[in-house]
Amino acid sequence: MVEASGRPASELSFAYLGDARFNMGNSLMTMGAMMGMDVRMISPAAFAPQADLVAGAKDIARETGGRITISEDIADVRGVDFVHTDVWVSMGEPKGVWAERCRVLAPYRVTAQVMELAGSGAKFMHCLPAFHDLETSTARLVHDITGMRELEVSDEVFESEASIVFEQAENRLHTIKAVLVATCS
Repeated sequence: MVEASGRPASELSFAYLGDARFNMGNSLMTMGAMMGMDVRMISPAAFAPQADLVAGAKDIARETGGRITISEDIADVRGVDFVHTDVWVSMGEPKGVWAERCRVLAPYRVTAQVMELAGSGAKFMHCLPAFHDLETSTARLVHDITGMRELEVSDEVFESEASIVFEQAENRLHTIKAVLVATCS
């Protein structure tokens, strides 16, 4: 986010849309608090981060000047610098939960309208893989189960100029290599 914006983290804001209960949502919320960022976790109530994690992130944010907002209102994406999301289904979990989960999360899909709310300079981020089209066998399986062509992000946003998902993936690759070097030596 710092690289893409050219500004210090403490001046940045981001919204995370979707299932905010697990590793990506929790990690981003905590990282944002530690960096003094304006963090907005936007999800249905049933998919919000755990209260104890939110309390911990808010404690950290008070010390760093950050701000943590937990919301069900997609309009809270307004004015952020970055919009982040993650997959809604995981291959290791029962397929029987996919259709209902995707139905509940559908209003939280990152679409062109969501990006317009964020603002003209907002960038889109995703930790990948993303279900934005039917080009993979996994995406077709998810489509067969849910009936949805696109899940957490529309293809229009994923393929847009605002999308920095591959730059994000490249940075993660270098980080992973550094961790491997540091732990395997």
